[in-house]
Amino acid sequence: MGNSSSMLTQYDIEEVQGHCNHAFSQQEIVSLYQRFCQLDRSSGGFISADEFLSVPEFAVNPLAQRLLRTVDGLNFKEFVAFLSAFSPRATLQQKIEFIFKLYDSDGKGSVSYKDILDVLRDLTGHFISEEQREQVLKQVLEEAGYRKDSSLVFADFVKILGNPGLKMEVEVPVD
Repeated sequence: MGNSSSMLTQYDIEEVQGHCNHAFSQQEIVSLYQRFCQLDRSSGGFISADEFLSVPEFAVNPLAQRLLRTVDGLNFKEFVAFLSAFSPRATLQQKIEFIFKLYDSDGKGSVSYKDILDVLRDLTGHFISEEQREQVLKQVLEEAGYRKDSSLVFADFVKILGNPGLKMEVEVPVD
C-alpha cells in the first residue's frame, strides 16, 4: 500500500476502513486509491502539498494554506482519514475535530481569539474590514458565552459547533 503502483488487497481496504472509522465504503476506498495514485505524481506513496494544489477545488479554497499544513506528505491511509471528515458517514465529533485542528494552528490544543480572527481573515479576504471581522467575532463569542481573551479548547468547540445539522460533505465518485 506504500507504493502507489501496487494494488489494494481486501486486507488493505478493510484496514483503511477501520482507520477512517468506516466513513467510506470499500468501493469508495478503491476510488479514493485511484485518485490518490493520480495525485501521487512521483509514485512515492505520499502526496506533497504541491500535488494537493493540483486539485482545483483545493487550490481555490480560502483555507488552502491552513489545510496544506495538515496534508503535506500524507500516505494513502492518512489521505483517507483526512477526507473522512467530509464523508456523510462521519460523526459530528470527527467533523468538529477536523475544524478544531484548522483553527489550532500551533497544535497546542487551544484556540485563541487571534487564531479565530486569522481563519476569519482567510475566509473573508478583503470583502470586509478588519474592524467588521473583529466586531462579528466579538459578538459570536459573547453569544456563545466567551470573551475576547478566552482561549477555547476542543470541548468549547463541541459546545459551540455541536449542532447535529453541521454539514461538511463531499461526494466520492465511484466508477
